[in-house]
Amino acid sequence: MFLESLGLSSTAPRSDSRLKALFWPTIRHDGDLEYITEQGFWICLTISVVTYCVGAIQGHPMASLLDFGFYFLAGVGVRQRSLAASIIAFTIYLASHLILRSGGILMAVFLALLLANVRGIWISSRWSKENTLPPVERLNDTFFDKLSGRFPEVLWPKTKWLFFILAAIQLLSLALILAFPQAAQPPIR
Repeated sequence: MFLESLGLSSTAPRSDSRLKALFWPTIRHDGDLEYITEQGFWICLTISVVTYCVGAIQGHPMASLLDFGFYFLAGVGVRQRSLAASIIAFTIYLASHLILRSGGILMAVFLALLLANVRGIWISSRWSKENTLPPVERLNDTFFDKLSGRFPEVLWPKTKWLFFILAAIQLLSLALILAFPQAAQPPIR
């Protein structure tokens, strides 16, 4: 019964195709929302690691460390159903790629997944106040369950202020790149 409510049971047919479930899932109850916010946590964690690695390889370890912290905490906020964290993560990811004129298929996939998180959390914000059912119990069996389930519950209340500071730094740095585009370009050797 519990696995069916999460959509994890193989006996219950899923109404969504795999692609639709990934990029534009149906959000009807807490089980659906748990699926989308856990997905959002892992997407933000992936973005934070990829951003850090690319930035460190390009010779910007401190800036990429700030990016890592921002996207990691965005994932924690998304997992805790913060509409503000999901909107900010999507907006800054989109703006940074538009301003820096970078992109590709991976960026488009990440943007679509981040948008699915914004949509899911926004939809749930309209009905979660009326919901009288107890929240879905998060899995706590493996390391990855604890990382994506229990860890955000403990971390978000203590670090959401840091997330908003890092978001302000991200926005300021993007504004500076817009104001001084020549400073964002590497020197010609």
